[in-house]
Amino acid sequence: MAKTFTLFLSTSPYSYENTLTAVRITESALRKGHAVNLIASGDGVYCFLKGQKAKGITNAEEKFAELIRKGLRVYL
Repeated sequence: MAKTFTLFLSTSPYSYENTLTAVRITESALRKGHAVNLIASGDGVYCFLKGQKAKGITNAEEKFAELIRKGLRVYL
């Protein structure tokens, strides 16, 4: 039975591992056929800015764009 997960992200993309954790939870849930909502507030909205130049770490913009194409719903 499919479920709906709602995540809340309020930290900046590269200061903590919260962004990567949200990405991994979302990937797993979508892979298993669940619906995922992500609410970004405060510094969390910076995860969705275009033109990020992350080097040596996961690029938040690219990962979230990929997850949106797979069905992630984002609310800023």
